[in-house]
Amino acid sequence: MKLQPLTPERFSHQRWVRYTNYKFAARDAVAPVVVQELSKALMHLPVCFIPRGDTFSLAVVQAIEPGKNLCVGPDGRWLAGYVPAAYRSHPFYVANTPGGSQVVCFDEDSGLLTQGEGEPFYDADGQLAQDVRNAVAFLTEVTQNRIVTDQICTLLQQYQLIQPWPIKIKQDADEQVINGLYRVDEAAYNDLPLEAIETLRNAGALLVVYCQMLSMQNIQRIAELAKVHVAAAESLRNSAMYPVDSGTIDLSMLAD
Repeated sequence: MKLQPLTPERFSHQRWVRYTNYKFAARDAVAPVVVQELSKALMHLPVCFIPRGDTFSLAVVQAIEPGKNLCVGPDGRWLAGYVPAAYRSHPFYVANTPGGSQVVCFDEDSGLLTQGEGEPFYDADGQLAQDVRNAVAFLTEVTQNRIVTDQICTLLQQYQLIQPWPIKIKQDADEQVINGLYRVDEAAYNDLPLEAIETLRNAGALLVVYCQMLSMQNIQRIAELAKVHVAAAESLRNSAMYPVDSGTIDLSMLAD
C-alpha cells in the first residue's frame, strides 16, 4: 500500500476508478471495526479484541490462519454478508502524519489510479469532486467513531474485562487452534458492582460487551467458509484438468 495525501498538485490531472472486488483485502485475517457497525457485523462475523501496544482495538475475525481472508472468494467477491467499514472507502484511507495529525490519502498501489478514464479527484474550480467529498465524509465519520471505540476498549481493559480467546475449530479429524485474539471475560463482567455497570453503560461500552459475546457463535461460519474455500480450490483444480466447454468455472457455491 502506497498512501499519498490528497493534494491538487498530485491528483488534479489524474482520475480514479472504483474497486470491483475485494482482492485488496484477501490477506487480512482480521479487520478493524467501530462500535457503530457492531449491530450489523455481529450477525455475520465473530467480533474480537486484538492487542495494539498496551491497549486493545475492536476487530472482526476473517480467517483461521494468517494471510488468508476466508471472506474473500477466489474471484474477489465478498462472502460474509457484512463488509466492514474499513474496506468500503477503498482506495481512500486516513493516515497519520509525523506531526500527529491525520490526512486523507489515496492508495497509489491499488491499481485504481488512471490518467484518462474514471472519475476526477477535483472539479473545474479546484475543489474536491463530489464523490471524493463523499469518501472523505465517510472516512471522517469512521475515524471519529474509532476514537469512541478505542476509549471503550480502554475502559473495558481498566475493568479487566478482556481476556485471551483461544479458538478451537474442528476440520474433519483435525483441530485448528487460533491464538492471539481476545474476548470479554463474562465471569468478570457478571461480578462487576452496579456502579461499574453504570459507568460502562454511560460510556456505551455495554453494547460492545453484548455484541462481542453474541458474535462468538459466528466462529462456526468462519469454519464453514474454510471448507468452501477448500471445495472451490478442488473445483479449480478439476477444471484445469478437465476444462468445461464454456471456459468458465462455477463458483456460485461461494455466495451461499
